[in-house]
Amino acid sequence: MAIIIDKIAWIHLRDGRILSTRSRGKDVYYLPGGKREPGETDLDTLVREIDEELSVAINPATATHVGTYQAQAHGHADGVAVQLTCYTADHHGTPTPSSEIEEVIWLAYAARDRVAPVDQIIFDHLHETGQLH
Repeated sequence: MAIIIDKIAWIHLRDGRILSTRSRGKDVYYLPGGKREPGETDLDTLVREIDEELSVAINPATATHVGTYQAQAHGHADGVAVQLTCYTADHHGTPTPSSEIEEVIWLAYAARDRVAPVDQIIFDHLHETGQLH
């Protein structure tokens, strides 16, 4: 049986680029977000993780489900997948690296090879729909 890591992510696009993060010691970029804690809803997780990672307040009333994507989990054994449930949402504050996040960056589609496998699927979708340049 496959192991699935359940994660929530924030999709924040601006000027055809997407906000991405890199954790300390990692060599690829990930969409901001993280793992659900016991009893949390998607939106609870989104609000908590984005506050922890970027010191930004998500407005949960504006959250819109973009899609749920699954791929081999980067840095894990074969058969370990990550399922990423993605939302857009309005926010207050300027994204600033916090907690384990070392770098915050705006990436274009050309940087697709620098992100985790599940993020590559999302990059493809956003590029095909004209949202990521």
